[in-house]
Amino acid sequence: MKLVQINTVCNGSTGKIMGDIQRTANQEGFETISFYGRRKGYKDLKCEKIGGFFSFWYHVFLTTVFDMHGHGSYFKTKKLVKRIKQENPDIIHLHNIHGYYINYKVLFNYLKNEYQGKIFWTLHDCLPFTGHCAHFMSVNCDKWKIQCKKCPKKKRYPISLFLDRSYKNYLEKKELFTNLNNLIIITPSDWLNKLVKQSFLKDYEVITINNGINLNLFKENKDLSVLEKYNIPNNKIILGVASVWTKEKGIDDFIDLAKLISDEYIIILVGLSKKQIRELSKYKNIIGIKRTDNQQELVKLYSCAYVLVNPTYEDNYPTVNLEAIACNTPVITYATGGCVEQVTKETGIISNKDNLLDDIEKIKDLDFNNKELLNKMDKEIKNKEIIELYRK
Repeated sequence: MKLVQINTVCNGSTGKIMGDIQRTANQEGFETISFYGRRKGYKDLKCEKIGGFFSFWYHVFLTTVFDMHGHGSYFKTKKLVKRIKQENPDIIHLHNIHGYYINYKVLFNYLKNEYQGKIFWTLHDCLPFTGHCAHFMSVNCDKWKIQCKKCPKKKRYPISLFLDRSYKNYLEKKELFTNLNNLIIITPSDWLNKLVKQSFLKDYEVITINNGINLNLFKENKDLSVLEKYNIPNNKIILGVASVWTKEKGIDDFIDLAKLISDEYIIILVGLSKKQIRELSKYKNIIGIKRTDNQQELVKLYSCAYVLVNPTYEDNYPTVNLEAIACNTPVITYATGGCVEQVTKETGIISNKDNLLDDIEKIKDLDFNNKELLNKMDKEIKNKEIIELYRK
């Protein structure tokens, strides 16, 4: 069987998920290729970049000015469809099709009217069934259930600085993304599964397969050399990890927390930009670290932490919680997305901003036990569940 996967990038969480599925499929005897929009591809896998410099920036222009995300990249998507036809796959697995590299109409006209194989679509966020945004939890918006309009998150990704086209975008997506006879939707969390079943995608079969992590890598390793590298003092470490720190990820909550904690604690934030590190340097109890691709180093930081705090307001099924738990570090997180499906009474606390400091104090009384959860977060098991879906 031949598998084609499509995603914005090969790096980051969604890129890693696509790559892990491809590796497992190769091991199971599949012929595979992944198509991606931008940045670098895999070195060990067959993959092909479909985006281009001018195509990308024209797509950004259409989105930023006219709120027409998914309307650019016409010729690049035509090229992608041509390559798919050449590959003639039995299975097409879509991941994120947003990100300034895919023309929705070109791709879905082909999938709906010509392609005869199986289609799987992993939704890593909510953008496929909204008129604009990828997440709406922080503004408590439920317009997507009936008809998007006057989007309260127009100036968030994918940013539109001028026009609001959310009403028309919603109708176009509804027409394009529905009525495919051969499509199954995969969600990483039960939370997103329930949302899909309330959206215009509700007539599809929706299956939850949680994101997994590499348990051979993410396990306790209290190597104190990582603390020396970043001049981290011998305090109780309150760790925060994100690929990009925004208000929605809770960076402001960490700043507020820094004003409240005693000298017993130190806050370490991983994934900050250089600008953010400079801005946070005025807080003596916050140490900023740039985003790192060194996962062994990340394991050491998780393992040396007193607690991982993930104050995210918008998320689906964040792997940072799983990674910390696998490294024997308790987690405090908000009741956001699939977070409540990850953190049990043995592995952490579901909190909120008002109770964050108190819950950090309470974490010392936690009878930590991650054994039951470990089997549920093994990425090898999760990837094989997807392979079994392919074979049905």
